[in-house]
Amino acid sequence: MYIQLKGIQLYAYHGVLPQETKVGAYFYIDLKLKTDFSQAAQTDELAGTVSYADIYQAVKAEMEIPSKLLEHVCQRIATRIFKEFASIEEIEISLFKENPPMQAQGKRIGVEVHYIR
Repeated sequence: MYIQLKGIQLYAYHGVLPQETKVGAYFYIDLKLKTDFSQAAQTDELAGTVSYADIYQAVKAEMEIPSKLLEHVCQRIATRIFKEFASIEEIEISLFKENPPMQAQGKRIGVEVHYIR
């Protein structure tokens, strides 16, 4: 069973170059979270699952902290989710930056990681 949040768009200030941390850019995040929500499926109650609104707030808070590397941002997001949501067993994160300064055209350039508790 998976909860997914795809295409989250946030403006943030991640990057190695000084201009990236001053100007900022749009970032896109996809999350796939393995958890057992069979209780919620049977009872129709939020108590038996993980609120994707709460997951979004955790991601947003971590994205507000500037970092040089997207790899570091992903690690922070995963650490926070595992800490705050005990029922999450695995996390897949894709984090993309829109048009990074690399002298090439690229709509979304980034990283994908998979964490297991």
